[in-house]
Amino acid sequence: GRGPDLSTLDVWDTHLAQAGAELLAARLDLVEALRPLVAKAYDAVAGGSGTSGDREAQLTYKSSLGPGADLVPSRETLAAALLEALAGVRREEVDRGVSLIGPHRDDLVLALGPMPAKGYASHGESWSFALALRLASYELLRSTGSDPVLVLDDVFAELDSGRRDRLAELTAGAEQVLVTAAVAGDVPVGLSGARVDVLGGEVRRV
Repeated sequence: GRGPDLSTLDVWDTHLAQAGAELLAARLDLVEALRPLVAKAYDAVAGGSGTSGDREAQLTYKSSLGPGADLVPSRETLAAALLEALAGVRREEVDRGVSLIGPHRDDLVLALGPMPAKGYASHGESWSFALALRLASYELLRSTGSDPVLVLDDVFAELDSGRRDRLAELTAGAEQVLVTAAVAGDVPVGLSGARVDVLGGEVRRV
């Protein structure tokens, strides 16, 4: 039988490289902006254990282009690198029937010091990292002049009392905070505001 017609792949690869370079550059800028905010937020939630060298909360963008993608100076250079990489794996992609290069193959690596958070972080550390990402994103949005709503969806049940209290302190300066909890006692007393109970399909303001 006839093999696949690859005559149009050059055109598609060019479009993918151009659009991918824009997305990759934006992601790299975002990770760079979030990195110090995440480290600071993790340190605050974890109680001072997140900025020492051996347990510092770190974000790394893992590109399918390989190490050093964040050092590429411009979108044009990124597009050229993507196009070259796509050409280099074309035969393998066709043989395997999968895409191997592009921003859709990239990942965000979370680490505590030299160790990846996945598989090594404790339950409390994992939740602290998740909250640090949420708080860092919130602070980044605030820096643009907006006042986003900070949503904390049933997070206090997963934290020890120290982390609960520190998280409550961190949210004190937020314009609007929406907290959900299955057990009212999980919410620190330091968080005050309007309370709504949902029970048996009925909504009641307390």
